[in-house]
Amino acid sequence: MLPRRGGNTSTTTMTTIPQACFSCLLVFILSLFTWILFIKKSRNIYPPLPPGPRGLPLVGNLLSLDPQLHTYLTTLARTYGPILTLWLGKKLTLVVTSQTLAREILKDHDVIFANRDVPASAAQCTYGYRDVAWSQYGAEWRMLRKVAVREMLSNTTLDSVYSLRRQEIRRTIGYIHSQAGTRVNICEQMFLTILNVITNMMWGGAVTGGDRTSVAAEFRRVIAEMTQLVGTPNISDFYPGLARFDLQGIEKKMKAVVKRLDVIFDGMIDQRSKINGEGGTSAGDGAKQSKDFLEFLLQLKDKGDAKTPLTMIHVKALLMDMVVGGTDTTSNALEFAMAEMMNKPEVMQRVKQELDTAVGRNNKLEESHIPKLPYLYAVMKEALRLHPIVPLLLPHSPSETCIVGGYTIPKGARILINVWAIQRDPSVWENPLEFDPERFMNGRGDFSGKEFEYFPFGSGRRNCAGIAMAERMFMFLLASILHAFDWRLPEGERVDLSEEFGIMLKKKIPLVVIPTPRLSDPTLYDCE
Repeated sequence: MLPRRGGNTSTTTMTTIPQACFSCLLVFILSLFTWILFIKKSRNIYPPLPPGPRGLPLVGNLLSLDPQLHTYLTTLARTYGPILTLWLGKKLTLVVTSQTLAREILKDHDVIFANRDVPASAAQCTYGYRDVAWSQYGAEWRMLRKVAVREMLSNTTLDSVYSLRRQEIRRTIGYIHSQAGTRVNICEQMFLTILNVITNMMWGGAVTGGDRTSVAAEFRRVIAEMTQLVGTPNISDFYPGLARFDLQGIEKKMKAVVKRLDVIFDGMIDQRSKINGEGGTSAGDGAKQSKDFLEFLLQLKDKGDAKTPLTMIHVKALLMDMVVGGTDTTSNALEFAMAEMMNKPEVMQRVKQELDTAVGRNNKLEESHIPKLPYLYAVMKEALRLHPIVPLLLPHSPSETCIVGGYTIPKGARILINVWAIQRDPSVWENPLEFDPERFMNGRGDFSGKEFEYFPFGSGRRNCAGIAMAERMFMFLLASILHAFDWRLPEGERVDLSEEFGIMLKKKIPLVVIPTPRLSDPTLYDCE
């Protein structure tokens, strides 16, 4: 009996072991399947990226880009929608072409998108992102923005340097008068005038005589090279892992260009320091108000905030913003406005009638006349609607992953907002391709960026810091040349309004026109 009992126990045990193993295996498989489903679900918490054209391995969509990037992206939006994805090498780029989505980014999620996606070349020309335009959002940027907007470029400060603006504009009027009947390159003259205004505002009478002429010429060369380098497609931006090699040498070239400006900046700073040391206004001397931006900045540097001090590097970076951001932008905008008016004589005629009523042909135009020129103000707004000078704005970058328009926007992506396309949206603007200043005669067109159908200077925390100065220079200079001269095209030529894309939009073919004096007395063209 006992052997039989022992045999039955062994058989039962042998049967139970496979069943137990099978049960354990089944539990393991079910657990693994559940875990895989959980991981897959957790990875899909966020919705997908926006749609976009299929790219090639390694290069993505790089090879399909068109040099006229603003119009190319507008065309893509018709196929892929108001927010689309491009892979430029390894760089994820999202393009927004909708006022609704622009509002989400620049207003609803303003803080998240307050950072910049900075081109490698910009690191050199901003002294390591130490300026207002390209620095990352934080305490340093807030300090620089406060210095630029609330103090350096405030209406009070701009009022205090009005005489400098008037002096340079009248010199330009006198020069154009000497060229009456000959061909004048409008953008070239506007650029030189604005450059002289800005350098005069930056360091006033510190540069005189031949030095002033040579400094202006050097600035023109340097700014042209700098804007070209910033706008050049750079492998370092598309493949960040290769940035340290600077394969195209763009950063090396930019560094050399910036050194040339450094020489000018250092020379002006040394001159001002010597003037102050020899009895001029010094930091802390309240007896005399600063007469130019350099002295103003040096005073702020010496009285700076202990937590976020203004350093000499910041001073030079702010001067760089003034020179680069204030010259090409305004001169290009003025050229577009003049070209559009030359193309529509009825608009030009109405502007002249307004000037004759507000100023008269027997007076010199002053900045105080500008508020009496609402139609010319509408001309400026309409020119900036059709030809926003920074057509894709400066690129934003989210500090954290978020959702916009039902799509995932990953942290660190490059965000381009196609303001050029938004301001030509036929669902918002009647006859959007027509130059019609009348559309702004009803108070429409707020430069503050509150209206997301029209925001040529950007919106939110990172909108343009120089709006007040740009407005003044544009209006005063445009009003002055239209008040002082009649303009006509050379015989047999027509206005070409085609654009050339860059980080700053410009006319593809320069506007060359012939001036004829229209004021009643030749002495009104004399410089004071």
